[in-house]
Amino acid sequence: MTLSSRLQPETRSAYPYFKSIGTRWSDNDAYGHVNNVVYYSWFDTVVNAWLIEVGALDPMRSAVLGLVVDTQCSYFAPLSFPEPVVAGLRVGHVGRSSVRYELALFPADPSQRCAARGHFVHVYVDRATRRPTPLPDTLVSLLETLTHVTAS
Repeated sequence: MTLSSRLQPETRSAYPYFKSIGTRWSDNDAYGHVNNVVYYSWFDTVVNAWLIEVGALDPMRSAVLGLVVDTQCSYFAPLSFPEPVVAGLRVGHVGRSSVRYELALFPADPSQRCAARGHFVHVYVDRATRRPTPLPDTLVSLLETLTHVTAS
């Protein structure tokens, strides 16, 4: 990957959905900032919180579930306890049975660019068989609300 092809930090205007996340003392590592594995947990939390909020996921009963098959994160600046984090979410691509969710983590100061950004790819599967299944039409409609943003 060349330097020019690396992800760059973005502003909040590139994301249509936001979720505030409180940091915890245990999120910090020995270097005094949030450990990299916590960022992935936040990505997972934001995607699933949005799905639950819009009625696209009932973790205990939904017939179709999204399973993570690919994830990535680029880090630009440290985040640390006790500063809250604001996560931005958008949809980068919708396939037949998969979705690429794109995320960014921002410090509390709204003027700041993201401290990290990355993606999660969910393949949607039948709950019983765990085999890929086409995205439900209602989910596709909801995903469209997260696809129209102005990148910064």
